[in-house]
Amino acid sequence: QAQIAELKILGSLAKRAREKGVQVMIEGPGHVPLDQVGKNIALEKKYCAKAPFYVLGPLVTDVGAGYDHITSAIGGAIAASCGADFLCYVTPGEHLRHPTASDVRAGVIACRIAAHAGDLVKRRKKAICWDRDISIARKNRDWQKQIMLSVDPDRAIEISLSQQIAFFLRL
Repeated sequence: QAQIAELKILGSLAKRAREKGVQVMIEGPGHVPLDQVGKNIALEKKYCAKAPFYVLGPLVTDVGAGYDHITSAIGGAIAASCGADFLCYVTPGEHLRHPTASDVRAGVIACRIAAHAGDLVKRRKKAICWDRDISIARKNRDWQKQIMLSVDPDRAIEISLSQQIAFFLRL
């Protein structure tokens, strides 16, 4: 009830801002149960006259302390597929500490993956081509192209090299 009341107030404020010629973006909640993410997006679009919706994740569960970037990416992928316009990244240490540079990197990468998954649902041509190209590289076992096309080539190289090193150490 509180979230719906907030959306109605935000919708009223958005209308007033637009009447004054001010651009509007609505910030959404950061914690939404998985089964309510789509409904939350639909209600924002309804009450806020389709104003761009910026969601903080959303985190779909609170049990992921240390993995909030993952719980956020799950919610973000659903939110993006349901019409959220902008996803905010969440770091692994979100509710535990101030973020480190590696926390920010992990959060941004998880968010980019979530946004890409949403773009696939929306049938965005660039996202579809990117997925198709990496799938073809995977089918062809073209490791270099897979790495190049991955969302985080540095991490892909790290994983690939650690596998190769482990293989040679066993010889």
